[in-house]
Amino acid sequence: MRSVSLLIKPVSSNCNMKCSYCFYNDIANKRKKVSYGKMNEETLENLVKKAIASSELSCSFAFQGGEPTLAGLGFYEKFLEFVNKYNENNIKTYFSIQTNGLLIDEKWAGFFKKNNFLVGLSLDGDKKTHDLFRIDKEGKGTHNKVMQTVNLFDKYHVDYNILTVVTSQLAKHPQRVYNFYKRKNFGFVQFIPAIEPYEEYNISNPYSLNPKTYAYFLKVLFDSWERDLIKGKYISIRLFDNLVRMIGGYPPQACEMNGMCSIQNVIEADGSVYPCDFYVFEKYKLGNINQMKSMEGILKNETAKKFIASSLELPDECKNCEWFSLCRNGCKRYRYDGKKYYFCDVYKEFFEYSYERLKKISENTEIFSLGI
Repeated sequence: MRSVSLLIKPVSSNCNMKCSYCFYNDIANKRKKVSYGKMNEETLENLVKKAIASSELSCSFAFQGGEPTLAGLGFYEKFLEFVNKYNENNIKTYFSIQTNGLLIDEKWAGFFKKNNFLVGLSLDGDKKTHDLFRIDKEGKGTHNKVMQTVNLFDKYHVDYNILTVVTSQLAKHPQRVYNFYKRKNFGFVQFIPAIEPYEEYNISNPYSLNPKTYAYFLKVLFDSWERDLIKGKYISIRLFDNLVRMIGGYPPQACEMNGMCSIQNVIEADGSVYPCDFYVFEKYKLGNINQMKSMEGILKNETAKKFIASSLELPDECKNCEWFSLCRNGCKRYRYDGKKYYFCDVYKEFFEYSYERLKKISENTEIFSLGI
């Protein structure tokens, strides 16, 4: 395999927060075992050894949760020891971690900087929108602590981006959220629509994202992004960057825009391997890293093949839709009726509103030089 990517859950579903919309908490509570605890050193060593042995050019290790910093700094120091031990051919290695930021102190920030970790920091806008759903175990808002972490990352020059979950409440205030991020000089932002509980698509939870509100959010956000882009004040918003790439003839970087599922190699704390972060259930298990000889057999796994094949099913209206090349029926996990992308009409409205301007941006080589 030319490149291998792993998404590792070192403490399973364990977390020091209780976010109302957490999809992984929902998943954990619907499987036979809620948490697999903390990953032991044997499993950590095995996943590093086998991933590197299966890679020809590069290997990417991404840590998520739950909250992955609960594993402790020593866990990641041991991880790097294993990488240095087994990377005899000096292939390129990439490290990233997604965190809620609550445990970050100067030692963590210094570690991330020294070892070139890309950090995804969860933040839902300003204090008013963030503290609605991103609360700790005592029900208290966490915005102030996350902003302290932002200051630490800036102090230590940590490479980080912002991950924001778009709820109906946040979607009502796109300009306020954008302005807040702009004042904080955030250069890279990813907005992810709030997702409904697995197979419970009532669309009636406090955070549930209303399509009409989401369409409004995307249009106002795009106007602000485009306006600053023209002024030379580029902020990377992953959705818009990917659309510009796709219109320009380049493949998207976002999984949900590929038009089909891929195998993400999600590794739970006990070493079990799953195809996707959204589907860590027993019926989707692809094996266990501790028993696998290598990573190479995963794509030949019948469960993996069926998982990918199921994402290719299309409703009839997609086949004749003028926007299919950009939408591609979205992420399988958002097809709440089993087949059609829940935000289909949202994106039709958004593309009609923004396509010509996105196309103009894709044709502007000076804009590409800004890093899209």
